[in-house]
Amino acid sequence: MTAGIDILCTDLCGLSLRTPVLLAAGTAGTLDEMSDVIDLSRVGGVVTKSITREPREGNATWRLIPTDHGMLNAVGLANIGVEAFVREYGPRVAGVPTVVVGSVSEFSVEGFVAVAGALGEIPGMAGVELNVSCPNVNHGCEFGSDPRLLAELVKEVRRVLPRCRLLVKLSPVVMGVPGVVAVARAAIEPGGSSPTGPNQRPGADALCIANTVPAMVIDVESRRPRLSRGSGGLSGPGIHPIAVKLVHEAYTGVCRDTGTPIVGIGGVLTWQDAAEFILAGASAVEIGTGLFVDPRCPLHVAKGLAGWASRQGVARVQDLTGRLEAPLDPSAR
Repeated sequence: MTAGIDILCTDLCGLSLRTPVLLAAGTAGTLDEMSDVIDLSRVGGVVTKSITREPREGNATWRLIPTDHGMLNAVGLANIGVEAFVREYGPRVAGVPTVVVGSVSEFSVEGFVAVAGALGEIPGMAGVELNVSCPNVNHGCEFGSDPRLLAELVKEVRRVLPRCRLLVKLSPVVMGVPGVVAVARAAIEPGGSSPTGPNQRPGADALCIANTVPAMVIDVESRRPRLSRGSGGLSGPGIHPIAVKLVHEAYTGVCRDTGTPIVGIGGVLTWQDAAEFILAGASAVEIGTGLFVDPRCPLHVAKGLAGWASRQGVARVQDLTGRLEAPLDPSAR
């Protein structure tokens, strides 16, 4: 490997990433479609489209709208269902030249367990990401905002993933009560579960923070919401500072002490955006909306991170995780 590759290599809960930059669920096709425009061997990993037990057509048009602050979407978890995914895409997973993480979204514990278990059996599937925080469907955020429900879900899913890493994607709507620390702790330490594989944690191996922020745009002439569903999830630059704060709170509140890595998600378009997440406590980042702006964005971000780490005098980008200095104001609390 070159020095540039060495400095970017990242360990994410035992997953060896070539760079700390992954492609986020729902923005990179169902599996490897982005290989048409980007060399996937040069990114840290790909997260599949969120898969449900049954096929879903999703919401009606319009369900994707650009805004001045990012992108508003209400796709509604459109996907081919787990049976078709395993049949049509499963054989291709092992051939994808980067780490593949399967995204799961459902509406019951039983549904999550069924889909996660099926994805976990696919050869080459390195991890499963539980999307418990989708604001674009009814009841899409319930598990991600209730520590008790989330703990129960994580315990049950953990049992059917003897070899896959378990990542849990949290919602940004946990600000205030119960708070991101309480929800993060429920995912990491659900209690009462027994690991089913060697070196497994009882709960999540990593946390992904955060999903899109519930939002709405209105056509003032027709006086109707511009999204067919009414509201959806805002992604992009507008939510980046929110996500950075959530990552920092989770890192200092629980993840640093438990050694649980965080994947920062929200508005990463430049290497500086990714560097903010890393300083706040993230080990890696996912890029979603940035792929719509420039499909080669992950390569530019990784290159920028390598240069930054070199200037900071560290051997690896990962050495800068959580290295945020105290505020200039010594009285700040």
